[in-house]
Amino acid sequence: MARNRRERLIIFTLIVLLLAAIGLGMFCGAASVTGKDILLLLRGEINGSGRILLYVRLPRVVGAVVAGMGLAASGAVIQVVLNNPLAGPNIIGVNAGAGFAVVLCSAVFPASYMLLPFASFVGAFFTVLLVYYIGKRTGASKITLVLSGVAVNSFLNGATDAVYTFHEESLLASNAFKIGGLAGIHLHVLKIASIVVVVVVVLLLLFHNELEVFGLGEETAHTLGLPVGVYRFFFLLLAAVSAGAAVSFAGLLGFIGLLVPHMARRIAGGEIRAYLLVSVLLGALLLTLCDTVARTVFAPYEIPVGILLSLLGAPFFLWLLFHFRGKQ
Repeated sequence: MARNRRERLIIFTLIVLLLAAIGLGMFCGAASVTGKDILLLLRGEINGSGRILLYVRLPRVVGAVVAGMGLAASGAVIQVVLNNPLAGPNIIGVNAGAGFAVVLCSAVFPASYMLLPFASFVGAFFTVLLVYYIGKRTGASKITLVLSGVAVNSFLNGATDAVYTFHEESLLASNAFKIGGLAGIHLHVLKIASIVVVVVVVLLLLFHNELEVFGLGEETAHTLGLPVGVYRFFFLLLAAVSAGAAVSFAGLLGFIGLLVPHMARRIAGGEIRAYLLVSVLLGALLLTLCDTVARTVFAPYEIPVGILLSLLGAPFFLWLLFHFRGKQ
């Protein structure tokens, strides 16, 4: 009973903090916005500040929430299914696979915006299957799996650069996509990605018991009667869909899927349902705050939020490597 009360308090606190971060993201920026501007916007009277709120900051904040949830959910699932605390969508190449597919699709079908989320999912899914297969064939240790992902990640980044070289006119042929950022997002672009991420989170919560069994290890899951192959495919599919949805509009944002699940594990403990909820809320909160900082600290100039995430995530990854040495 006390545990459930603690979980509800944690979830409630994170929701309040996320709402505060959303409000901060809406109000903060190079152009000043007042409560009066918001009241006018709610009444349907759009002035200059109202346009900034409606067409610039609202899509950006929504994009941060959706991308943060998607990448955090993907990282949480990948770490549980692969039983590897060093795994994350950007570390093992999932983001790179999604990014390559998006860039290739934008080069071949430059006017087909609706294909980008699907292409992103396909790239992410086949990448996670490839990394898992290579890891299994070469030893299946935690470090081996990470090294396999690094190799695949490097190859896909090279392939993406090749597409940029031969298709300079590509819609997404820019450093902004490779670094990751949320500038220039429109709400209509976010519709599909938002629906996908919400559906993935709901499915993960519905199947949290099976994911809990997976967290005990594949041998234990087999012993308990869980069809491991089927559920491994299912959960990796959801992880790929979630990461792909985020990459399709936010670019190759790094370290959200690695950093957030570890934070969530420390806050929520080992119970999977709470761990998933805390992960998606923390992911949305962290990315919303980081994007607000990235675009306001040097206002009227801004830095891509991907740079800030790399500055935060790289030292954390190095700490993980030292922390888990000798435990592989």
